Amino acid sequence: MIVVTGATGNIGRALVARLLADGAAVRALTRDPARAGLPAETDTVRADLADTSDLTPLLTGADALFLNLAAGGDRAAVALTGAAVRAGVRRIVLNSSMAVTDTPADDTHHIARLHAGLERAARGSGLEWTFIRGGNYATNALAWAPSIRATGVVRDAHPGARGVPVHEADLADVAAAALLDRSGAHLGQAYPVTGPAELTVAQQVAEIGRATGKETRVEQISEEAAAEAMAGPHFPKEAALELVRMFGRTVEAPAFPVSDAVERITGRPARTFAQWARDHAADFS
Repeated sequence: MIVVTGATGNIGRALVARLLADGAAVRALTRDPARAGLPAETDTVRADLADTSDLTPLLTGADALFLNLAAGGDRAAVALTGAAVRAGVRRIVLNSSMAVTDTPADDTHHIARLHAGLERAARGSGLEWTFIRGGNYATNALAWAPSIRATGVVRDAHPGARGVPVHEADLADVAAAALLDRSGAHLGQAYPVTGPAELTVAQQVAEIGRATGKETRVEQISEEAAAEAMAGPHFPKEAALELVRMFGRTVEAPAFPVSDAVERITGRPARTFAQWARDHAADFS
């Protein structure tokens, strides 16, 4: 039995499907099972991870846990790690971040600090662990969907910012390999996972245009305006501005190099951003 947190998110939904296809039993944790829309064979369980008082029953009988910070925040993730120990779970696969560098710099970077803390909790738990350090998620481009649908225009502070966007299905495939591994090959590994090629923001927007048959372009705005647009109740403007400025530094060079982890672990090349855009064309149309 494998427990999946964030089961209705982009990575989680793809992971549930992959694990079921491989014959695994899956328990999916979600706030609203009635609206989850997961396959019928999934054991879909209501879970409010904001209430960390006793999460152990959610993990009873499980062999492995896919842990995603986005499912409930860092407090819930640390509590789930402790609950996994108490429930006798054997393995944790953590959806971490390439921002983690295993250096003192991790304590000064907002994104790295959160994920590095979870990595430390997993290492200290005594459980088997594998970290999937994703970088530039292709699904971040979904934030452009409303403006592309409305006007075909994406407003961004750094149209030339470069990344190596990774398809959520590739992150799920790597996570599934680690969760189902019986050889021990993935234990104690921290895998940086990227897509197969470097692309600028403008190039990604153009790929979406090709996938949808819609004319698309990027309009440059200030860093301040970009941070205001990105900020929200759970993402303060200061953190958003830090992220926008980090993107600005990638105009000269991408923040992360291209990784071959997907091909090494799954035996097939990573999916391209063009494929991702085709898979998500309806979101932009």
